[in-house]
Amino acid sequence: MMSEERDENPSGFTLWAVWRRNPDVPVTETESTELETIVAYIEDSGVTVRGFYDVSGLKADADLMVWLHGETAEELQKALRRLRRTELLRPLLPVWNVMGVHRDAEFNRAHVPGFLRGVEPKDWLCLYPFVRTPEWYLAPEEERRKMLADHGRKGAAFTGVLANTVASFALGDYEWLLPLEADELTDLVDLMRDLRYTDARLYVKEEVPFYTGRRLRFDEIADVLQ
Repeated sequence: MMSEERDENPSGFTLWAVWRRNPDVPVTETESTELETIVAYIEDSGVTVRGFYDVSGLKADADLMVWLHGETAEELQKALRRLRRTELLRPLLPVWNVMGVHRDAEFNRAHVPGFLRGVEPKDWLCLYPFVRTPEWYLAPEEERRKMLADHGRKGAAFTGVLANTVASFALGDYEWLLPLEADELTDLVDLMRDLRYTDARLYVKEEVPFYTGRRLRFDEIADVLQ
C-alpha cells in the first residue's frame, strides 16, 4: 500500500468494500504474495489502496474491509474486481459497498478529506454513512450554519482524529460518508460520544451501519480470514 503524496488540487472518488468469510468455502490460501502483486499493479494504474482493515469481531457478519481511492468511479470498480479475483479474497462474500466523491462540505468549502491531502493512514478506521432529515434542508441557512459550526468545534477538539468526509448523493443509499481515522481506538469512541451532544443531532435520519477496524499488514490478512 503506497505512501500518499499531497495534491494541491485534490479530487476524486473513493470506495469501501466489506466482506465476510463463506462457511461453505473456507479460505485455504495462507500467502499474500498474489494480493500484494495485484495491489502493486492497481496502484501503478493510478488507484490507491489506502488499506485493508480487520473488522472481525466488531460485527457478526463482517471480517475484512478495503479502502480505495482514485480519479474516477470506473477505475475503482475495475480495481475492486481485480482484488476480488485473487486467491485470498475470491471465497469471500460481499457484505456492504459504498462509494463517495469529494465535493464541497456544507458551509465549509475549505474542508478536504485527509486521504486527499496526502495524510498517511492511521491505525484505526471508523466508517459510517449519514442521511439528514428533510427538515434540515428546509431550515434557515443561518441556523444550519450555526449548528454545524458547533458540531465542528466539538470534533476539532479531538486532534488525533483525521476526518475524511465525502459526498455520496446518487452513488448509493446515503448522502454523506464519514471515514474517521485515529491511532487510538478510544479516540474514535470518545469523539462519537461527544458529538451526540449537539443540536445538529436533531436532524439525523440515518447513520448506520458502522464498520470499524484496524489497518492490516499484508501478512496479517490471511490470518483474519482463516
